[in-house]
Amino acid sequence: MRADLRRLGDLPVRWVVNTLAHYDHTFGNTRFGPASDLGAPIYAHELVPAHLDAYERPMLAEWIATGREPKDELSEVVITAPTVLVGDTTTLDLGDRVVQLLHLGRGHTDNDLVVHVPDAGAWLVGDLLEESGPPMYGSGSFPLDWPATIDRLRAAVTEQPGAGARVLVPGHGAVVDERFAAAQQWHLQAVADIVRDLFAAGIPVDAAVREGGDRWPFPAAGMLGAVRDGYRQLLSMGAS
Repeated sequence: MRADLRRLGDLPVRWVVNTLAHYDHTFGNTRFGPASDLGAPIYAHELVPAHLDAYERPMLAEWIATGREPKDELSEVVITAPTVLVGDTTTLDLGDRVVQLLHLGRGHTDNDLVVHVPDAGAWLVGDLLEESGPPMYGSGSFPLDWPATIDRLRAAVTEQPGAGARVLVPGHGAVVDERFAAAQQWHLQAVADIVRDLFAAGIPVDAAVREGGDRWPFPAAGMLGAVRDGYRQLLSMGAS
């Protein structure tokens, strides 16, 4: 990652932002943070440390214990928590521009952070949007909240002043626009509605994906996480 950054120039890395807590967004922290030669502050949402403890640390331990590849790289990982915790909004002054860090709600996780670069019309949205494949309902997702969070993202993008192009950079895949976000929001809402219907019908988790049949807007193989975490949300709200 550091070698790739050098293609953009020889300026030092002075700030790091974790857009969420999952391993592919945080396991490189040790190469940039206070214990490294760069010593950069690592910004992340205030719930990231709890997520690291609940999900990423035990997952890494299991991977190492079971010999998951790449063994050598995994054994070198030192899970490094962020050093600057962000609530709903924080503004970074980079000298020649400002960058806004925004928590718009729960979705892919409860700690999704959006990086907005106003003068560039750019929105780095982490895994709230994915272009290279369907959205991932991984550890700690909130399927029922996700559509509303994308709605708030779209509203923020639309309300941005200026007539320049606005681009959204997903955590995986190519740069997209607001129309892509609208389409993905529609599909996320469809998933949320199906999960609610299955729960209300008393369909157990292990049968729900099959019962959803061809209603799922995404491949059924990825819907178990949506059902699992959607049911968890409904149970926590006392739904029946």
